Amino acid sequence: MPRLRLTALAATTAVLAGSFAVAAAGPASAAAGCQVRYTVSSSWPGGFGAAVDVTNLGDPVSSWTLTFSFPAGQTITQLWNGAATQSGAAVTVRNASWNGALATNGTASVGFNGSWTGSNPVPTSFALNGTTCNGPAPTTPPPSTTPPPTTPPPTTPPPTTPPPTTTPPPAGSPVKIMALGDSITGSPGCWRALLWQKLPATRVDFVGTLPGQGCGFPYDGENEGHGGFLATNVANQNQLVGWLDATDPDIVLMHFGTNDVWNNQPPATILAAFTRLVGQMRASNPAMEILVAQIIPMNASNCAECAQRVVNLNAAIPAWAAGLSTAASPITVVDQFTGFNSATDTYDGVHPNDAGNVKIANRWYPALAAALG
Repeated sequence: MPRLRLTALAATTAVLAGSFAVAAAGPASAAAGCQVRYTVSSSWPGGFGAAVDVTNLGDPVSSWTLTFSFPAGQTITQLWNGAATQSGAAVTVRNASWNGALATNGTASVGFNGSWTGSNPVPTSFALNGTTCNGPAPTTPPPSTTPPPTTPPPTTPPPTTPPPTTTPPPAGSPVKIMALGDSITGSPGCWRALLWQKLPATRVDFVGTLPGQGCGFPYDGENEGHGGFLATNVANQNQLVGWLDATDPDIVLMHFGTNDVWNNQPPATILAAFTRLVGQMRASNPAMEILVAQIIPMNASNCAECAQRVVNLNAAIPAWAAGLSTAASPITVVDQFTGFNSATDTYDGVHPNDAGNVKIANRWYPALAAALG
């Protein structure tokens, strides 16, 4: 692939802050219409993880409030990318300080963990700033029967295996890049926006079945960052196959495993899932270039063991990658753990804040620039 001259651009984003608490919302105009996608991302006995994407079909708003009711007594136990209150079945979610502005056709996304007893049906009606959403509430109830997730990070230094040259896309075609992972990648995953800013826009095309989310400036935001998803479930249920078919990427950036760590999946099980995912990538594109992160550190207050579990997983990734990397389809390990401080670079011990997003983007950049050639 011809080598590109890549120019690094400094970028910052608004501070990410999510909490399960009352938040005051600034003035907001009523939305003339909206559409909601409600996705059950994982489920386990008595609990579940979900993501809600709301698209404003009306005039731009400066802040937003989303309301809906659970049909079977479910409750929210933890929410990120917004602030929530619940009274009986009725739930009110308000924007966080950094994602209140919603342009026409703009989308905001929140994720949460919840509890349920008996059954977990999907809410059937949503309203944005008091206006009922006119789109259906599709659900993608996926599969997990293990305890809950959030999306945390890693612990241990990393190696890097520079990628060999592979067959480039047709001359003049942008290189398709898929960012694959959980909420570290997609809720809203503003490190992707910062990384995109550092790359030549005419040379790259970020792809995915999920839309980009607000990060303070326009960017190419399509991705496969599925909040609450486990790599083991995605691999075993062949979910990646459909995403690859729909987007046909040339390069995959994978930061995955946080929720697997949370669910106490051993490194060997997680890496077996990684191996299956790599096989699916190569079946889609034999010359796939794969960048795999040693995940960011995780220090969640409700998972004291997770910090060491991340370290154990990260320690096993380099040897796994070296054994699976090929000249046609190289696997490059990117150290996202070293130098990342969960106390100052996350807002909850798991998800990156503004400073964390800058660090993640800066770590991906050299390896991705090398892959682009």
